[in-house]
Amino acid sequence: MLAAMSLMFLTNLLEARGPAGFEGRAAKVFEAEAKTFADAVYQDHFGSVYAEINPSEEAPVLLSGHLDEIGLMVSHVSDLGLISFLPLGGWDSQVLVGQRIRLLTREGDLIGVIGKKPIHLMDAEERKKVSATEDLWIDLGLEVGQVRERVPVGTPGVIEQPVLVTGERVMSPGIDNRAGAYVVLEALRALKEAGVTRRVVAVASSQEEIGAHGARAAAHRLEPLLAIAVDVTFESTQPGVEPKRVGNATFGSGACLAASALVNPKVLSGLIEAAGRHGIPYTLSANPARTGTDADAIAPTRSGVPSAVVSVPNRYMHSPSEMIDLRDVRSCVDLIRHYVADLGQEDFLRPALQPG
Repeated sequence: MLAAMSLMFLTNLLEARGPAGFEGRAAKVFEAEAKTFADAVYQDHFGSVYAEINPSEEAPVLLSGHLDEIGLMVSHVSDLGLISFLPLGGWDSQVLVGQRIRLLTREGDLIGVIGKKPIHLMDAEERKKVSATEDLWIDLGLEVGQVRERVPVGTPGVIEQPVLVTGERVMSPGIDNRAGAYVVLEALRALKEAGVTRRVVAVASSQEEIGAHGARAAAHRLEPLLAIAVDVTFESTQPGVEPKRVGNATFGSGACLAASALVNPKVLSGLIEAAGRHGIPYTLSANPARTGTDADAIAPTRSGVPSAVVSVPNRYMHSPSEMIDLRDVRSCVDLIRHYVADLGQEDFLRPALQPG
């Protein structure tokens, strides 16, 4: 299990809710932790947070884990004070029914519930239908005037659920992808403690759930030698998840490495070799055309960035109760730390800098 202080950082990240484009609270937690050891910490205009060791003019190794989670956005307030909303990211509307919602308003958070027509009043056909987002609403229990005054159109919201830790398992909304943001900063910390002299930048990137905009901007800004995107993947023992499609990434199986046309084969083989040298468990998953992570935006940036993806197995993705195993989190941290520390100075030199 993670050390108490390290687990506290992960818990604090998960509790600091922030949907895509509104990551400020989680960014503050990441930034505060980074300032305890990093040589440079700063933000960009997209809200991504950068933590560096050994800052210099040379191109860095980029570690990217997106900070945002899926959420909701207020679209309308009815004459009864009931709030219509639109998804901010990829929701299965079925998991929203009956959930409590935290609306992140300028004057303080408001907690409400998502309502739906009671089953007692549905006819036989209605009971068979999937609940569409437009058939749901948020009820704050306030009068219409109060709602309209405090909740303007465009207000973001998130699912309201606590963080639960049971043994090696952590359950929470937003694990996709606070787990990745956690891993990249802990890997950076480990590299700092190991005395690595290479420039490395851990980025808690913004807006991955709506297009990986933060990672694209970070790659353009940094022009890295190579990049590792850290995200979550599908834990393969949950019912309905087919290993033939997503790979065999069970709890305790370690880091899941993506094989993809977008993944640089030299980086992938280097990660596999590092895992073998240091006894770190890992699995492979096939992602032929794209990985669904920050790597999809980073790899084609400018003239191209050699990239790879390291993922934590996750149950119940994009739900209020995502679940990960801390052993897999540690494997991801250890693998990235050893891979970057083992890189030779000549590895991934820019073509213009290679001796001819």
